[in-house]
Amino acid sequence: MKINGGCHCGAIAYEADLDPEKVGICHCTDCQALSASAFRTLAIVSGDKFAITKGVPTKYIKTGDSGNRRVQAFCSNCGSALYASDVGENPKQYNIRAGTIVQRYDLTPKFEVWLHSALPWVSENPLTKKFDKNP
Repeated sequence: MKINGGCHCGAIAYEADLDPEKVGICHCTDCQALSASAFRTLAIVSGDKFAITKGVPTKYIKTGDSGNRRVQAFCSNCGSALYASDVGENPKQYNIRAGTIVQRYDLTPKFEVWLHSALPWVSENPLTKKFDKNP
């Protein structure tokens, strides 16, 4: 499925080719803090299927509890979170922030990860595959 999106102010735009089965919800504490919400909805695309078509995102490198380093890309003008990826020139995949995708209404989460840190008041989705951590 061809998708496109970008930040809230329009300074940054992207396009990608997405498998709709790779849309999910992450309940990890990093996603909670970085999204300022209870969870983050993401769309995973292959590195060779993602391209920035306008602007240049600002990148913050976050080191997780596992020791893995992850790029957190966002618009320095409006603050919209855009994606996360591996550190380096050609990431294997991008975790696009689903709220920035124009076609987000056509995307239904298929999985949930890091359920062990889900907030207790978040309703259970009976349609998703569930994982206590990463699968």
